Amino acid sequence: MKLVTFRLKSKNNPQNQRIGILSGEGIVDLSAVEGAPPSMAACCALGADAKKHLEAWQVGAPRLAAGDVEILAPFPRPARNIFCVGKNYHEHAKEFANSGFDATAKEIVPEAPVVFTKPPSSVIGPGMAVPGFLDPTASVDYEGELAVVIGEGGRGISIAAAMNHVFGYTIVNDVTSRHLQQKHRQWVLGKGIDGFCPMGPVVLTADEVPDPRALHLRTWVNGELRQNATVADLIFDIPTLIATISSYITLEPGDIIATGTPVGVGIGFTPPKFLGSGDVVRIEVAGIGVLENTIA
Repeated sequence: MKLVTFRLKSKNNPQNQRIGILSGEGIVDLSAVEGAPPSMAACCALGADAKKHLEAWQVGAPRLAAGDVEILAPFPRPARNIFCVGKNYHEHAKEFANSGFDATAKEIVPEAPVVFTKPPSSVIGPGMAVPGFLDPTASVDYEGELAVVIGEGGRGISIAAAMNHVFGYTIVNDVTSRHLQQKHRQWVLGKGIDGFCPMGPVVLTADEVPDPRALHLRTWVNGELRQNATVADLIFDIPTLIATISSYITLEPGDIIATGTPVGVGIGFTPPKFLGSGDVVRIEVAGIGVLENTIA
């Protein structure tokens, strides 16, 4: 099931956010159904019975044409910061170490997950412009990533039980100012700039993904394929990330974990290929869809 947050183009205001199910060429509008969840986070909080409830609510719900709606980020304003993982693909870890921009550690492959966060204000939706002009160093880079959406929350979740806490999956572009990332010796300021986290277009529910390791991620910049990898290439897999984070921080329904980016980012080239105004970044994960944004 593909869940979306959307608004009617005829009612362009923040209060017009709705939850729906992407079905064929249209949207099943759950907002018109009594008792249906009002937000994506509320869908996540349904727990193990989510699919049963969502299937029941869509029966008889009105259908909207795709041309009548605007797809937003699944979580237009997440309740909490997005958990992100750095240097989590083997070849990207080498790429980052060799780029000269990694001021955080000397080891190439980290001994434990490198976790940082992006604030809710960094999130924008599919098709929205990334405000690259907010980076005073003109070193904007892209990072296509699979993101895990938490359903049932918890603290001290074991690796064995971790996948039971996954509600679904979406796509994130961990847009980064490389010079700010390097200058401040940490990653929050370089990666947390307003609008530097495109997300979407849907949340694909976990029951549709029997083995997330088989998911294939590709990133294009202006039509040039830059990243091409499967999730099986992760250094620390999804259960390990959930177990690690929940060891210290209680996970809640609707939390988002961006799992890391594969090799092929802009700083991996000599000279680096930073993004400029008008550049188009397209990220695709088969089954989830396409997240495409233009740099402003």
